[in-house]
Amino acid sequence: MYISRIFLAVALGAACTAATVLAQEERIQRSDLPAAVQKAIDQQSRGATVRGFSKETEDGQTIYEAELTTKGRSTDISMDANGKVVEIEEEVPVDSLSDAVKQGLQRKAGKGKIGKVESLTKNGRLVAYEAEVTTGTKRSEIQVGPDGKPLAHEE
Repeated sequence: MYISRIFLAVALGAACTAATVLAQEERIQRSDLPAAVQKAIDQQSRGATVRGFSKETEDGQTIYEAELTTKGRSTDISMDANGKVVEIEEEVPVDSLSDAVKQGLQRKAGKGKIGKVESLTKNGRLVAYEAEVTTGTKRSEIQVGPDGKPLAHEE
């Protein structure tokens, strides 16, 4: 009985910790965005179709995201409450990638099939390429650097 109580306490503690560490993305309306974010989206979305908005709080900072489609390709723009763009995830055609990036993604995918590929830009600098990979019925994401080499840490 004592051991099961300890196990339960540890499990609950771990669950609570995981819940506070993981960011929860919440779908929101344009009217829920701060004015500075709305202004930035107006500038960033010229020529695009806006699909929706979300916000999440991670490490105490609220990030707003606009989901866009331009010429059939998705773009997600993340910004802080002041409208400063902190990250852009932009779908890119595989055939537009350098050979080094294609080879790096394929090495990392192994026998998996590479699907959608996105460029990741943080604070105005390309930091990685991310690809969806399907291996059998399992789906995952992989990343390589702009040079196609493995990253020291995931972006």
